[in-house]
Amino acid sequence: MPPAIRVEGLRRVYAMKPKPVVALDGVDLEVAPGEFFGLLGPNGAGKTTLIKILTTLLLPTSGRASIFGFDVATDTRRIRRIMNMVAGGEQSGYGILTVREQLWMFSQFYGLGSREGWRRVDELIEAVGLGEQRLQRVSTLSTGQRQKMNMARGLLNDPWILFLDEPTLGLDVAAARSVRELVLEWKAAVAGRTVLLTTHYMAEADELCERIAIVDRGRILASGTPAELKRRVQRESIFRLEVDRLDGGAGSLGGLPGVVSAALAVDGGPDAQRVTVNLVLQEDAALGGVVTALAGLRSQILALRKSEPTLEDVFVELVGRGLGEDTSGDGDGGDGVGIGTTVTPDGTDAAGQGSR
Repeated sequence: MPPAIRVEGLRRVYAMKPKPVVALDGVDLEVAPGEFFGLLGPNGAGKTTLIKILTTLLLPTSGRASIFGFDVATDTRRIRRIMNMVAGGEQSGYGILTVREQLWMFSQFYGLGSREGWRRVDELIEAVGLGEQRLQRVSTLSTGQRQKMNMARGLLNDPWILFLDEPTLGLDVAAARSVRELVLEWKAAVAGRTVLLTTHYMAEADELCERIAIVDRGRILASGTPAELKRRVQRESIFRLEVDRLDGGAGSLGGLPGVVSAALAVDGGPDAQRVTVNLVLQEDAALGGVVTALAGLRSQILALRKSEPTLEDVFVELVGRGLGEDTSGDGDGGDGVGIGTTVTPDGTDAAGQGSR
């Protein structure tokens, strides 16, 4: 089976004044079938432009991109039948319709037969937990309910690959959790289903994604599993150790094999009831020697916690700024095609004028 996503030397240049803007600058990327892949980058990094190209909304200036072997420039109809996209805060459709009518309308845009469309709509309404709102007007839905409806819309054509652009944007904790659980359940139900996610929530990317690419100024700076990316920031193992006593202080641990450093965080003297030590080890395996040494010193371990870097630490080190900061001069999103546009197999903008 070909890769779910293959991108080779992809460039997109926007003709803008006073000079052209390079939104994508030689991007190479491969996503395997069945993978949950994340894109992280500051505003204007090129994420939206990349998704527009992969979802056939925008042509690349140069380079190649394919979805399950179908070229985004020449096989647009085939790609649109096997993919779908859901964006956070999207309001495509008509507010005067009920949830059931709205989803059936989209089922027709996606080419389902009338009877099959109604069956699929009712099935998905139950799956996303909108059974009680099925006959409720779209304009009266809460933000969380509307996003559940958008998720149902995104699954109507049973896509092979689902593009999610900030799917939990603006949702409360419970609604965001519900959307994440829905996506994971959908992906797990059939082998090979693939998800590409962009999000500003680092914890969300860490929880959901098997691999992540960090994008800035139209280039991919790094990619790998969350654990691999974190190791770029912190190569040693860092532990915070609490014991009832520590004769000899931190120096009694600092000379042990594999211990890079040992420093007292709280030192109340030899009679202290609790002593806290920050340990930096070459690797986790060195912890065994520390535990053995503590036993020899008659020290009782009260607590032991490992300090882990976060994806945010990785992001800031690579990019040099936070997610919310704009990349100066990037034309990302400047082509006039909104990322919330609903793409139908025939290429039309399906009722994208927003709720009434």
